[in-house]
Formats: sequence, C-alpha cells, structure tokens
Amino acid sequence: MSLKRYILRRLVEMAIIFWIIQTVLFFLFHLAPGDPLSRMVDPGMTHEEEMALIEQLGLHEPLGTQYLYFLGNFFRGRFGISFHYGQPVARIIAQRLPNTILLFTTAVILSALAGTWLGKLISWRKENRVDKLVTTGALVCHTLFLPWIAMLLLWFGAFKLGWFPVNGMISPELWVLPRTTILEKAVDITWHMVLPMATLFLIHFGSYLLIMRSSMLDTLTEDYIFTARAKGLPEKIIRDRHAAPNARLPVVTSVGLSLAFSINGGALTETVFSWPGIGRELVFAVSNNDYPLALGCFLLIAVVVLTANLVVDILYGYLDPRIRY
Repeated sequence: MSLKRYILRRLVEMAIIFWIIQTVLFFLFHLAPGDPLSRMVDPGMTHEEEMALIEQLGLHEPLGTQYLYFLGNFFRGRFGISFHYGQPVARIIAQRLPNTILLFTTAVILSALAGTWLGKLISWRKENRVDKLVTTGALVCHTLFLPWIAMLLLWFGAFKLGWFPVNGMISPELWVLPRTTILEKAVDITWHMVLPMATLFLIHFGSYLLIMRSSMLDTLTEDYIFTARAKGLPEKIIRDRHAAPNARLPVVTSVGLSLAFSINGGALTETVFSWPGIGRELVFAVSNNDYPLALGCFLLIAVVVLTANLVVDILYGYLDPRIRY
C-alpha cells in the first residue's frame, strides 16, 4: 500500500471516529443531570422572557432536532454560543488555546529532551550506582500525584520563598503600563510559567527517561550493535549514531501522544495555578453545564489526538526505513 492510500484510508477512519465522538458527547451532555438555564435565568425575568431565552438558545426543539442543528452548524464552522460567557465558543477557544500550547508544549519538549538524553547515558552503564539512583528517581517522578506536586511547588516556591507568583499568567499592573516593552512582557509570562512548567516537567520527565532507557537496553542486544563493536568503532559513536536513533522511536510515539493529550490543558495543573487555558475552561464548562463550550473543548481534544496519531504513524516511516505502508 502506498503512503497516499494509507493516509487516505486513515482520514476516512478518522472522520468516522470523529463523528461517533461528536454523537456520543452531544447526547451525554444533554442527558446529564443539571440545568444550564438555572444559572442563566434572572429571578426577575418574566415567563415570556424565559421562554424567549430558551428559544434563542435552541433548547425548545426536540433533542434529535438539536442534534441535526448541531451537526449542520459544526460543518459550517459555527460551534455555538457559550451559555455563561454569551460569546461564540470558537472565540473563547481561540483566546485560551495559545496559553495552553505555550505552557504544555514547552514542558513536554523540555522533559522529552532531558529524559531522552539522560536515559541514553544511563543505559550505557546499566546496573551501576548512578543508573540505580537515576532510575529510582525517574520512577518516583513517574508516579507522582500531579495535584500534590503542584500544590507542594506552589507552597514552597510562591508562599514559602516568595520567588514566583501564586497564580495567573501575567501581572496586570505591568501590562497596563504604556511603556512596558515586549521583552518585559515575555519575562513576566516566563516568570509565571516556572511553577506549572516545573510540575509538568517532573511528571513527564520520568516517563521519557524510563522509555528511552528500556528501548536502549533492547537495542543494545541487536546484531548490528555487535557488528559495530567488532569493527572497532568507538563506544560513543555506537551509542549516539547506531543505538540511539532506533531507540528513540518509542519516545517519539510517547511525545506525540503527550502533546496531543496535553491540549486539554491538563485540567488539574491549570486549575491549581489558575492558568487561563483550555483545561481550566473545560472544568468550568462541565461544572456549569455550559454544553456548547464543553463540547467545543472536547471536540478540539478529539481532533488533536486523532491527528497526532496519524502524524506519529507517518513519522515512523521516515524514522525507520524498515516500516512500509
């Protein structure tokens, strides 16, 4: 099968899976307990005003009709109006998504680079004290309870030492000044990113290190490694140019999926640090029965995860010439 036919087949499969996800999410949200109107209706409204609001939101139609309207609007690029904000869902997501991408992509990439590099080094000297110490530390990081480590870093770095801000993404008093430069704004955002990024780094770092170490140990038993040693190649060349490129394949999959799933903003991380991203909006939307906003966030996650799986599969073919489609 050619690569083009493989991609076309996968795109068809992705479209079917996405439609199923759309359908399941739509009916789950509308059948869930809770009434979004209870949070929107002013006690001083008349019955006629309440009915007008219901009709404006399209909630007076049967559920099947609402579903058809939902599909039609989705394919026209209309994702509905948030019940809480009274703004288009697409606009809210567009405002929050860059914040999530900035934080989580930076954390995942840094942890992947550090974990891959260190995993490569310790696998070459397995079973010594350094290997055992680093592997134990990676296992601890991998099993950390995210809210606990987030609150611990928040308490120590923000409350105890006072080095970092408690919450948010920016310092409003700095950004309202007309003479604030772009560099000062960038430094301010970075300063706010340190604690949430450190939390995510610790959580992901151990996973990437363990994957790389395990993959390297398997690769070192391959015949071409013994052949390279028989040729008298230096150990560093064998490790970096022969073993490491093949051992990185499982890490590529893990990084790709981590980036995809992190698009939901890591609801816990963003909630603890009050980071204005998709994850916090998702938690808020579900808690307040804001169906359009919650659906928009979940469908965004679905699109990114499906796309990431396809990209990783295609990337595998370029990284490993033995893979054919």
